[in-house]
Amino acid sequence: LFPYSSKGAMMDNRFATALVIACVLSLISTIYMAASIGTDFWYEYHTLSPAENVSEASRSIWDEFVSEEADEKTYTDALFRCNGTVGLWRRCITVPKNSHWYSPPETDMITNCISFSLSDQFMEKYIEPGNHNSGTDLNRTYLWRLQFLLPFVSLGLMCFGALIGLCACACRSLYPAIATGVLHFLAGLCTLGLVGCYVAGIELLHKKLPLPDDVKGEFGWSFCLACVSAPLQFMAAALFIWAARTNRKEFTLLKAYRVA
Repeated sequence: LFPYSSKGAMMDNRFATALVIACVLSLISTIYMAASIGTDFWYEYHTLSPAENVSEASRSIWDEFVSEEADEKTYTDALFRCNGTVGLWRRCITVPKNSHWYSPPETDMITNCISFSLSDQFMEKYIEPGNHNSGTDLNRTYLWRLQFLLPFVSLGLMCFGALIGLCACACRSLYPAIATGVLHFLAGLCTLGLVGCYVAGIELLHKKLPLPDDVKGEFGWSFCLACVSAPLQFMAAALFIWAARTNRKEFTLLKAYRVA
């Protein structure tokens, strides 16, 4: 039995290594996901026209931007004009520090951010942004709601999977790691769905409100963190499931060998 026992010890070390790698991947993906949710650089607009030289009409747009009654078209126009950034929770624009009409243009710029309220997250989107009489755009409405809900579902699944993993450690069994792997796989699907919903929502918005000729739009680093988080979750899920299933098979074979 000694050669088989040595082989079994080697396999245990292999499973432990796989679990350690899976835990590290899970931790990194959780950090990335949390950072992407909490930052405002999912999409960025860059205008070729310096913000300090904008007209008084644009300054009134800034005032409307911070208003709680600002509709989608109002704040999107402000994002176009003022090097705006958009996150899942907030929208931001870059404006001159001193915007009074009697002040000379200045290069000292500040970033003003306004949070989306909970009602904003579930508000209906209209076929013509800003026109409440144009009817509800169901595609954009549900894409917007999903991009708000999916990241929290993803984080919740990963946290629940971590609790199951702790229970598995307490029970000194690898078998519950299968549930941890399944939950990480579902979390990866949610993260992938979040990325897809956000891209589709941005594309549909820009069809309704095309970018001006002097404005360039691009996905920011917060969006990239979410994109990286999804494959990390899938890799962690694969390692958890592989380690648990393979260890279970080896344990069954070892019991059969001892019985024989």
